[in-house]
Amino acid sequence: MYYVYMLGCGDGSVYTGITNDVEKRMEAHRCGEGAKYTRGRGPFGIHSLWEMKTKSQACKVEYFIKAQTKKKKVLFYTNKEYLTKLIYEEKGIEIKKLPQWELEE
Repeated sequence: MYYVYMLGCGDGSVYTGITNDVEKRMEAHRCGEGAKYTRGRGPFGIHSLWEMKTKSQACKVEYFIKAQTKKKKVLFYTNKEYLTKLIYEEKGIEIKKLPQWELEE
């Protein structure tokens, strides 16, 4: 399984990424070894987490999210099913929104 996540940064920005191991990826972000964008922007909190079957699907969903306006991105993590329905309608990809995932500090 692959996951797309929206990570809230300490400076108020939101980073979107993919992984196949959520805990390992979050540890990398905490240690400054994650994405270059997140270095020095902690503390972090997971806004949303979605699960999909393949890396290809995850990459398409990540690209789709990153191409949207900030207003629409906020809807993705505040409206539980908004992205799930939109991705299926526009890309034909079934994704599953996972319950709130807690990031241990």
